[in-house]
Amino acid sequence: MKAYERLIKYAAVYTASEEGVERSPSTERQFALAHMLVDELRGLGVRDAECSESCYVYAHLPATPGCEGAPRLGFIAHMDTAPDFCGEGVKPRVIENYDGGEVELGCGRTLSPAAFPHLRGLAGRTLITASGDTLLGADDKAGVAEIMTLVEELLASGAAHGPLSICFTPDEEVGRGTAAFDAARFAADFAYTVDGGAENEFSCENFNAASAVVRISGVNVHPGDAKDVMVNAALLAMEFNSLLPGAETPRGTSGREGFYHLTDINACCESSVSRYILRDHDAAMLEARKRTMLHAAAALNEKYGPGTVSVEITDGYRNMYETICPEHSHLVDSALAAIRAAGMEPDVTPVRGGTDGAVLSWQGLPCPNLGTGGWCFHGPYEHITAEGMDSVVAVLRGLTEIYSKK
Repeated sequence: MKAYERLIKYAAVYTASEEGVERSPSTERQFALAHMLVDELRGLGVRDAECSESCYVYAHLPATPGCEGAPRLGFIAHMDTAPDFCGEGVKPRVIENYDGGEVELGCGRTLSPAAFPHLRGLAGRTLITASGDTLLGADDKAGVAEIMTLVEELLASGAAHGPLSICFTPDEEVGRGTAAFDAARFAADFAYTVDGGAENEFSCENFNAASAVVRISGVNVHPGDAKDVMVNAALLAMEFNSLLPGAETPRGTSGREGFYHLTDINACCESSVSRYILRDHDAAMLEARKRTMLHAAAALNEKYGPGTVSVEITDGYRNMYETICPEHSHLVDSALAAIRAAGMEPDVTPVRGGTDGAVLSWQGLPCPNLGTGGWCFHGPYEHITAEGMDSVVAVLRGLTEIYSKK
């Protein structure tokens, strides 16, 4: 079965995860795809495929004769889809020999090269979209499909490979993809997540992350008697934000540039709570952003009185680059070699976010990220091509070949 055919089959299964749920998985519906994948793996001949009680699918391919001493290589993809947009009732559309122009998706939405210029470069391919009212789910069911296709090809061809570990995880989209990950059960020396963008993409860098909660206590009196007495917490929340660098927001940054992002605010005259996320690829720069937040609070407390403003900062994930390079630079070299062997020039790009691989890397399982061949994830404009998915399978096949010889 082709990788894109698997994607279409998996896309029909509703697997959206849910924010704010502390159990694994966050939604029981993810088990439907997990059990489907276990059955498929066993049907292909992977005898130890199983689903854990926390909805992690684990499977292993023993090394072929002569490759038993090769490193234990792993591949990881996630089964859940983002709760940002409807993921139920997905009806993929397959457009053969796409002309590079506009595609009417439905529901008044148009996939257009005017908005997404890369579409022109997909002309002549088989384009796969959703139907305008749902996301497609290629993030990350495409990664799942590509790994499954690799497994099928390896077992059918008898190609040489070292020991391979496979894991399909839940809840990546809500930041809990590693919450119940069992590294001992996975049993790999290192791995790649297959959860990126274009088929030639490779990432071994991601943001360092922190979050901040800014609480402001106001003084609420009758506005007629407010002279030099009232402290309007809503206005102070605006003043606090004005003390941060105005251009350093998600809208104004790209590449390795970090940002301050005000995600929500709940404010009245009496009190306000503002929530921020702070991001930077450079750990020292992230620390500087934290200090800027604290300095802004100190300035307002000096102006309006001690205790008016408080800032609570919590660290999140960290940049996997520090754990992968230089100690595990072979993961970078091997990925670039496999991408080139598949006929593409690698696009080495930093992730402007976090990955399960980043968390796993800091937990002792080095795990950079490969592309899936998809674009515009988490919404109705999501799309991918059959040819791009085939290229990713070729990259995975190339990595198994490279590591079978190490």
